[in-house]
Amino acid sequence: MIGSINQSKGMSGGASVLTMCSPLQGAVVVRAKLVKIGNSRGIRLAKPLLEIAGLADEVEIEAAPGVLTIRPSAPPRAGWAEAASSYEPQGLLDEMSATRFDDEKWSW
Repeated sequence: MIGSINQSKGMSGGASVLTMCSPLQGAVVVRAKLVKIGNSRGIRLAKPLLEIAGLADEVEIEAAPGVLTIRPSAPPRAGWAEAASSYEPQGLLDEMSATRFDDEKWSW
């Protein structure tokens, strides 16, 4: 196996953490224990991992059987303004047409 392996104690001196760096893929794989946080479970993420992944205070987590995927959270409607500015409607809007209300009841 190409890469380096570093085994150390966790941040609180608890569970061992195995870190493996694979220069061929540019990925870092970390094995960690789930810790109890109230009625839930959590994972401590080391600062270097957060920096490599580009994660800040808010993330999106996607769950699938056997897999959790964590991504940086995109702001709502990110990219909408650029998409709207490049949009040119072609034949989507009808020409203005008078209704019975316009003809009979509306007065200026």
